[in-house]
Amino acid sequence: MCRTNRGLARAALHRYLGRMNDISPIPVPGQPASPERARKPDWIRVKAPTSPAYHETRKLMRDKGLTTVCEEAACPNIGECWTKKHATVMILGDVCTRACAFCNVKTGMPRKVDVNEPQNLADACAEMGLEHIVITSVDRDDLPDGGASQFVKVIEALRRTTPNTTIEILTPDFRNKHERAVEMIVAARPDVYNHNLETVPRLYPTIRPGARYYASLRLLESVKKLDPSIFTKSGIMLGLGEERLEVHQVMDDMRSADIDFLTMGQYLQPTPKHAKVIDFVTPAAFTAYAGIARAKGFLQVASSPLTRSSYHAGKDFAEMRAAREAKLAKTAAKA
Repeated sequence: MCRTNRGLARAALHRYLGRMNDISPIPVPGQPASPERARKPDWIRVKAPTSPAYHETRKLMRDKGLTTVCEEAACPNIGECWTKKHATVMILGDVCTRACAFCNVKTGMPRKVDVNEPQNLADACAEMGLEHIVITSVDRDDLPDGGASQFVKVIEALRRTTPNTTIEILTPDFRNKHERAVEMIVAARPDVYNHNLETVPRLYPTIRPGARYYASLRLLESVKKLDPSIFTKSGIMLGLGEERLEVHQVMDDMRSADIDFLTMGQYLQPTPKHAKVIDFVTPAAFTAYAGIARAKGFLQVASSPLTRSSYHAGKDFAEMRAAREAKLAKTAAKA
């Protein structure tokens, strides 16, 4: 990349992070909208990434023609994760067939599925020396299987190329086709199957209108029924106007579906066109939610303002696996 292009890229990155550190104000009925943008609290603000490792990760993703949810979803942890050479790869392109009110990924008609994507992803994983990788995707309602076969091909390519890498997938809901899709993916045996509920049921019509809360729960429940050894994981965003007891009910619903791992993080408004932040939940409140979740029986809980589905995923997976082994050993000792 020439010096001029590097400068333009750096300037664009700083503008992007500047947007992440502001939000549009919540409109007050009867009052004109203010042109000023409310400032985030100090605990949620992030710095622009500048490390050489960050740029190496970015270059590798570009060279392999891969898309990352880190960029597409405007993740605030991109600097930290890419510096550590952690990235969540988004397969099946960068255009989604849905238009959720919280998501920064482009909406439209996606491109044709890239047949080289699975091996390119596996090669990048090997080059980065990843011990744990997270793979997600856009919604592909245009495909007969919702894109499930591409997840399978990616898992197979990773098993061939980097057999010691543990694999975590974060799938869409495969609307109206999830039974066959889940069967295909479970048969490929990822280590962790993640699917986010995103918010409480009451807010689905405005925040996640293309999805159904109980359909997502059934998807995760079916993973456990097909293969109880696969860890299941789901997450929600806080700050969208949910009530405390509604969050507790989501936890109960997740445990009823035998979900192992719960993530909770602060919702951040990607652009003024997206759903507004109703509340910045304090770190203390996140800690309190985590304590309640652990008491309800989750093997692993990640709960903080900056928590995202794949944030510290490798470390969390190791801890979750150890927690299951300890639980099984305790049960065996009582028998």
